[in-house]
Amino acid sequence: MVKTAIRTTELESIDRLEEKLKQLVGLVERLKTEQATAAAENQRLSREVERLSTQVASSEGLSSEISAMREERDIIRARVGDMLEQLESLSL
Repeated sequence: MVKTAIRTTELESIDRLEEKLKQLVGLVERLKTEQATAAAENQRLSREVERLSTQVASSEGLSSEISAMREERDIIRARVGDMLEQLESLSL
């Protein structure tokens, strides 16, 4: 009877160990899946950051082009104003 009790206790310990190992294996598998998901998300976000960086650079280029065009427009406006004044002073 004592041997049976010891054997039952040993089996219970082995059963608990087996259960804990199964839980650990499940945890490792879940973590691997989560890591793969996180890596895929990281790649997607990296591509998105690269795309947005390209857009920002393009926008900055367009912004400087717009500024240059506005300056040119102001110069042309001033010259046209001068020409109109000269025409008016001719009194033809």
